Amino acid sequence: MVTKGNPGDNRNKSSVSTFIVAGLCCVFFLLGAWQRSGSGKGDNIAYEITKNAKACSILGNLEFETHHGNKAVNDSMLEVKEYKPCDDRYIDYTPCQDQARAMTFPREDMNYRERHCPSEQEKLHCLIPAPKGYVTPFRWPKSRDYVPYANAPHKSLTVEKAVQNWVQYEGNVFKFPGGGTQFPHGADAYIEQLASVIPINDGTVRTALDTGCGVASWGAYLFKKNVITMSFAPRDSHEAQVQFALERGVPAVIGVLGTIKLPYPSRAFDMAHCSRCLIPWGANDGKYMMEVDRVLRPGGYWILSGPPINWRNSYQAWQRPKEELQEEQRKIEEIAELLCWEKKHEKGETAIWRKRINEDYCSRGDSRVTKCRSVDADNVWYKKMENCVTPYPETRSQEEVAGGELKPFPERLHAIPPRVDSGSIPGVSIDSFQEDNRLWKKHMSAYRRINKLLDSGRYRNVMDMNAGLGSFAAAFESPKLWVMNVMPTIADRDTLGVIFERGLIGIYHDWCEAFSTYPRTYDLIHAEGVFSLYKDKCNTEDILLEMDRILRPEGAVILRDHADVLTEVKRIIAGMRWNMKMYDHEDGPLVPEKILVAVKKYWVAGDKNSTFS
Repeated sequence: MVTKGNPGDNRNKSSVSTFIVAGLCCVFFLLGAWQRSGSGKGDNIAYEITKNAKACSILGNLEFETHHGNKAVNDSMLEVKEYKPCDDRYIDYTPCQDQARAMTFPREDMNYRERHCPSEQEKLHCLIPAPKGYVTPFRWPKSRDYVPYANAPHKSLTVEKAVQNWVQYEGNVFKFPGGGTQFPHGADAYIEQLASVIPINDGTVRTALDTGCGVASWGAYLFKKNVITMSFAPRDSHEAQVQFALERGVPAVIGVLGTIKLPYPSRAFDMAHCSRCLIPWGANDGKYMMEVDRVLRPGGYWILSGPPINWRNSYQAWQRPKEELQEEQRKIEEIAELLCWEKKHEKGETAIWRKRINEDYCSRGDSRVTKCRSVDADNVWYKKMENCVTPYPETRSQEEVAGGELKPFPERLHAIPPRVDSGSIPGVSIDSFQEDNRLWKKHMSAYRRINKLLDSGRYRNVMDMNAGLGSFAAAFESPKLWVMNVMPTIADRDTLGVIFERGLIGIYHDWCEAFSTYPRTYDLIHAEGVFSLYKDKCNTEDILLEMDRILRPEGAVILRDHADVLTEVKRIIAGMRWNMKMYDHEDGPLVPEKILVAVKKYWVAGDKNSTFS
């Protein structure tokens, strides 16, 4: 909504327009200079920005403080704290999956590999350095196959997985041939085999979950089919597998099937996959399969590739007793039947089940089935995993898909999501959903005017820290990038299910804690209203330092929030190694909401340059 000015305001509107146009021209220049580098020449870029900033002095006329009277705080009045680099040993620091802390927790059910975040006293208040020699990753699709060695200098997987064709070390790069434990001859051929059973080619299957993903080659090659995969693996002895995935430009998070529910809503994924992922599916009375069932959409597919499938012919190669493998598969088959999954295929070491479209196809009154009592199957943050089956949404006929049928992608992206159409999300109607889409198309147009590189392929890994209905990601949709849509656990309403119904991916997260990723894994971070949302919940400093941790050198940030909130944000950023600039709302300087854009400077471990240099 446009905020109208006071009728008595005698500002010259044409002058304001002139300032805006001139300001945007300067933004094009500065952002172009900040991000032309593809090889880490950040110091030269910073120098060029400083040298040429005087040419953009007209931007000072657009500073928001001049439009808010006595509420404004002049930059010179702000006390700036300089944030020092962390010690070099923290280069790959993952606060909530710290190896030393993990070893103090029980190993039962992989509890020690789950999230265990530092206390307030343990938190670092410094900037995580990049490794020496760090360079900007290759652009997609080259990044799928090559990762600069300096960015993730860990060779262990090249030895441990040599015969499985995961990754090879060649000169100063890692090469990813596209192999995996169950597809040593390449992911393409493996995916084509799956496509003979699963409708991967026509947009019916759009969202996928890869459990125990390795270096995420399955998800990397599914992009050819316009399928987007959420991959996860623990931070364990297979050093840097999730880091490799993100360096390749593939969505991934550090995660594990353990004691806590997965951070995704119910009915999120069209397809779930385990390729020799070492998850004990038959153990704990099928608890892990029940959790997959919760996040699998009615009519969705589950793929199990590797032990114990085809145990009769493979038990010797796996060096396991055939009786043990036989019993393991018997349990999996039994649990799948209890979950009302239909076995569609078994060939070689791969089996495929399909979840029924509704409960009418399932046997009723089976005493072996315990239904979950929770009325909200999406309330999962730090909630214990349960030995129960998530009920299907109610249907009126045997042909109706429980929860609503989805359009094929990309039509799905802008169609009315079933959760909206059914009115199941308070405060979200069909009209408000459509209006939200229109608004974010307008916002994206403004972002594109500020940063000409948004559609160039410069930004592959994108995060929206407060994703709402996913309209930012929908307006930004491109084969050159993907968006991790984060649903804050304290948001007024949970709309992550809507985001998945649009054919996008996302995750629940509380920004008072560190995100489940390695440092330097996102090229662009967008945050609308995040600092207002968390104003009384946790420290703004902690959120900004976490953003700095996960942002690549020379990565960009777009913050949209109220002017007074961004004043405090701006003060903290001034002590970090970022360049920044504030811009008026696209509807004019009288709108209290502002846009702050920033670019993280290039610097690496050992650099002694001051934040202010």
